[in-house]
Formats: sequence, structure tokens, C-alpha cells
Amino acid sequence: MARTPTGAVVEHEGRDGRTYRALRFTAYGKRRYVSLGALSAAEAERELRHVLADVERGTWQPARAVEAAPEPEPVPTFHEFAEEWWTRNEGRWAHKTVVDYKWRLEKHLLPYFTGVGENPKPNYRLDEITFDTVERYIASKLAEDDPLSPRCINMTLITLSTILETAVERGLIDRNPAKGRSRRVKERAPQRGYLDSEQQISALLDAAAQMDAEARKGREHVRRRALLAVLIFAGLRVGELCELRWRNVDLAGGWLTVGRAKTDAGVRRVKIRGALRDTLLSIKPADAQPDAYVFATPAGRPVNPSNIRNRILTPAVQKASERLVKEGGAPLPHLTPHGCRRTFASVLYAVGENPAVVMAEMGHTTPELALQIYAHAMRRDEQDAERLKALVEGHQSADIGRRADLDPSVLLRHAA
Repeated sequence: MARTPTGAVVEHEGRDGRTYRALRFTAYGKRRYVSLGALSAAEAERELRHVLADVERGTWQPARAVEAAPEPEPVPTFHEFAEEWWTRNEGRWAHKTVVDYKWRLEKHLLPYFTGVGENPKPNYRLDEITFDTVERYIASKLAEDDPLSPRCINMTLITLSTILETAVERGLIDRNPAKGRSRRVKERAPQRGYLDSEQQISALLDAAAQMDAEARKGREHVRRRALLAVLIFAGLRVGELCELRWRNVDLAGGWLTVGRAKTDAGVRRVKIRGALRDTLLSIKPADAQPDAYVFATPAGRPVNPSNIRNRILTPAVQKASERLVKEGGAPLPHLTPHGCRRTFASVLYAVGENPAVVMAEMGHTTPELALQIYAHAMRRDEQDAERLKALVEGHQSADIGRRADLDPSVLLRHAA
């Protein structure tokens, strides 16, 4: 099936303003250039449609005067066109996007396609970039001593495809050789990390407790260990944790209510088990107001989710991993606040809950995640399960959840 002919109007900026003096298109396997004179944009576009229609019907014929017309300017190099593309679009992007695109271009695309670097390559014109050229670029990225991840390579390919697609629209090239899924590197599904043993959870909470003890002046109000314990033993999303107020915590009845969530199923109740109860008792002020946030800034506002990820969870994971490795164990897996929710599902199975209860307390409407973690949990040996159960129910001293300055006797009186 023949390709639909494409072309573009050539703009001219002169004393009389912008005019449209020529057409550039492909006909019968060759690039063509037809002079128009000084026409308006509408007139030039109409003439282009007529010419392309004639080309598609096979009736268009170049006139001698047309053949004698000067050849169009050479096809720009990738470097030249990429600079023009950048200039046209930079002002439309957010700062983060500018930084990202600049990294893709300056660190990867331009060095390969413009001959920059220790091993110069051809300075490709746009029409010299073929499917094979793109495949060789991918192979070169995968063969580097410190290769990019498939995801990052694909990000550079998306930018390359965007630039070349603009060149297609302007009639500079006939097709985009970087377009399509076949020009992408296969990406592996990301590993969803969570903690599934008493040793891992205890190591993380101990690391957070150490961070509490070593907190600099002015940061003592950040209850790192308690915050992570609530994430792990209540399974809250990070946004739900930030919005948690004392009116949602019924220590006497033994339930924690999540009143606002992403879905209707997310509005739920979570049972306050031993370790979670000890943790909440340890941080609840004697004069706690119902509307006060459980975890708040000194000004009484909710904590920032980014601070939880970057200033509490990530450093605690690093500190716990260092300790575990020093003791001859394996480091913790990559862990996010959402990974703490998956940890919660794992610990529920340790106390003998079935998938239906796990779904209800996590606020899920489908059983896939619950059953996935359930299948893994069933492979634990009996001793591992008992240790995790003791941790969740608060039978281990390491999981009482108190702050370093809390008198244990006070805690036990509250718990009674």
C-alpha cells in the first residue's frame, strides 16, 4: 500500500513580514521544491493540498521551470535540528522536565548522533538516521561499562522519537525510525519490596528509635519509630497517616478508623493489635484533642509525605541494613511507605488472619495482593511465624513502641 504523500509550506521572514513562498514535498521517490511567489498562509496551504492530491493520483508532473529551481537547503543534522527543537519548546516545560530532557540530550543522544566524545561518530543528518541507526544506539547503551537501566534508555528513545516526529511533520524526513514499541528495550516489572520477618521489622524500628535518640535539637518532636510502627502495624497509606487524628484512634475499643481514602473500600477500620496499641499509647498526650493530628509539626499541621519518605524511612532503612550486614545478614529490600502496607498484610497472616480480613483492613476490593503475600507467608517455617506473631501482638520488649524517655511502668499501667 502506497504511503500518503506529505509535505510542508516553506516560510519566509522578510521586510513585508512572514510570507509563504514555496512547497517542499516528496513525489515519485524524490524531494521536490515548488516556488509559489509571496502567498498568504491560507493560499499556500490550499496550494499544498492540491499538489499533494495530484501526487497521490499520480497526475502531478514537475515543470521545467520547477526542475530548474534551486534545490532546497540541505537536510539539517540531528544536532542542528535538536537545538532548534529545544529553543522552540523549552519555555513550555516545567523546570523538572527541562532538567530531565537536558540530561537525555547532552549525556546520551547528542554524543551518539553528533560525533561528540572520545570516539567520534558521524554527525548524522536527519535523513541518515535509520532503523538500523536507532538499533545500534540501543546496543551501544546496553554495552556500556555502567549501562543505563532499560527504563532510562527508553526515556532517551522517547525524546529521540519526539524530535524526529517533528521533523516528519515539517517534511524534512519521510518517516520516524525511532517510533514504535519495537524500538524499545524490554523493561522488567519493578520489584515490590516489603518486610516479611521479625528480624527485618525489628531492625527497621530499632534504627528509627536510634534516630530518635540522636535527633538534633529542634527535631525531637519527630517520632520516627512510632511513625514507622503505625505504617507497619496499621497498613495506612502515607496520605492517610498524615491525615490521622486522635478522634480516629479508639484505644479503648481497639479500632483505628480511616475516614478518608482513595476508594470507598479504603474507608475502613483497622484492629489495634498489641504492638500498635503500645505505640499509640506511648505517643498520645494526656491532653490530646480529638482534632489534633497524631503526627504533627510543631505548628500543629500534618507532616509532609516527602519528609516521611526522604528524612525518616530511607535513612532508617539504610541504618538498619548496615546493622544487619554487620551481623552477617542481608540488607533490607528497597522499601517505600507503600511497601510498609504490604508489610502489614504479611504480619496479619502471622497472627492467623485470613485473606478476607486482610482485604478489609487494607481497604482492597480485589484479592490479588492479599493472595500474593499470603502464598509467600505460607512458606514461612513455624518459628519465623511465631516470632512475627509475638512482634505484632506486642509480646517482645523490642516492640513495645515507647520512646526512649518514656517510663516503662507508666506504659504498662496505661496498657492495663
